[in-house]
Amino acid sequence: MTHQNPNPDPIPPPSPTPNPNPTPKPAWNSEARPARLEERLADGVVRCHLSPRNCRIRPGQHGFCRVRANRDGRLVTLNYGRSVHATEETIETEAVFHYAPGARILSMGNIGCMLNCDYCHNWKTSQARYAEDKDVHHYTPQEVVDIAVRHGIGVISWTYNDPVVWHEFVVETAALAKAAGIVNLYKSAFFITGEAIEELLPVIDIFSVSIKSLDPAYYRRITKGWLEPVLEGTERVFRAGKHVEVSTLMVTDLSDDEKTARDMAAFVGERLSPDVPTHFVRFHPDYKMTHTIRTPVDRLEKARATALGMGLRHVYLGNVYDTASTDTRCGACGLLQVTRYGLNADLVGVDAAGRCTGCGSHAGITLLPDARPRERIRDLPPGQDLSVAGFDWHGDVRALHYQLRNTSAAPARAYARRLGDAAADRSWEVIDLAPHESFRSIAAKSTPGETGVRVAVDRACESTLHQVFDRAHFPTVEATAGTHNGDVSPLPLFARDPRRSPRP
Repeated sequence: MTHQNPNPDPIPPPSPTPNPNPTPKPAWNSEARPARLEERLADGVVRCHLSPRNCRIRPGQHGFCRVRANRDGRLVTLNYGRSVHATEETIETEAVFHYAPGARILSMGNIGCMLNCDYCHNWKTSQARYAEDKDVHHYTPQEVVDIAVRHGIGVISWTYNDPVVWHEFVVETAALAKAAGIVNLYKSAFFITGEAIEELLPVIDIFSVSIKSLDPAYYRRITKGWLEPVLEGTERVFRAGKHVEVSTLMVTDLSDDEKTARDMAAFVGERLSPDVPTHFVRFHPDYKMTHTIRTPVDRLEKARATALGMGLRHVYLGNVYDTASTDTRCGACGLLQVTRYGLNADLVGVDAAGRCTGCGSHAGITLLPDARPRERIRDLPPGQDLSVAGFDWHGDVRALHYQLRNTSAAPARAYARRLGDAAADRSWEVIDLAPHESFRSIAAKSTPGETGVRVAVDRACESTLHQVFDRAHFPTVEATAGTHNGDVSPLPLFARDPRRSPRP
């Protein structure tokens, strides 16, 4: 089989003065660009070989993802460079614990998805029909790399909805990033073809794969995809020598049982390696699954114990706090090597060569040279006219995105600080903003005693706060817009179209 147009467009040349302020554009999906992995059929029909669906698309129609379409008999992508706001987070946000613990990452998330999971907490942008122009920004590949370089960030994470349907933009931008010495992380449900994987392997360094379940019937019913391509793809990137970590969302009363843990442990142990870090992740009600509760933590702990008992060496819990089940210990001597609280990590027992400081065994953790740390100051600059906003942690909402926009033609500074615990509240972190730059960053609760965060901005800057409900959630609503919903679900709340038949 011959696929037409394997490399449709060269990477746009770098702009001499890249625009640091991505502005929302009207009709986010109005610009079509040639797509990869196209097969041209009779009568102007095209087949897309990006996901295992291999969508057969007639002229004027869309594929399942609604961001790949047939225009005049050619396969096009409608979301090239279309993204939620670029956001600085930590690598733990992506269920990656054994590569550069605590590293700052630049998270990039697209519009659209090749699945439609009933519990998706990014449904406002993963399901393209619900995406709003106000939430969509436009980036060029060079602009993404420039943001990471300007802020001293050493890892770009392709994340949130799912990077599979952003294939052209990911491949081209990741190549630029790699040439600039930046690591690429691919956080995905990995419902993807082998042909597409082959295009990712040269540019992606880390694969964090979300395996929703090991039950084929569950996959069909809950995700609208199917299982085996996910497992085959995960094994493929592992055999290619890439850093791989896997995770499973333990949905309350649906997939939070011992069988799920055993099936996951068997897959990792038999088809990958007992050394592959494995994460059991706490679920929260969202999208079409709101009439339930968060996963009881004791069920997650039992799942972890089961997987460890079956021979896996590194099993962690996700979306939980106040448990040692997120820490890393030496497999040889038991020394505590990495402590974690939420989305924060500290190396305490690993030397610069990646070896245990207790017994000298290799820790199985890849370390990166320190990226440029942000400047910190003890007190805010005197005499500067600053506006201060704050957010207090509540219930299970223990992370916050703060979005900053410099409205002036001169560089500006903003400041962020933790409150309530002397161990965390040490100083103000400085965020330097280029003229007219818009930048979003995360603050996640880092100690049990921390009570919240404060953000201070110059009057030339604007700021908004957005509560983050569990990791890899991209909030589209400001924290002040409505109630906290009793920690059940982040805003906005999904309302089923009454004209549609109820889901069986």
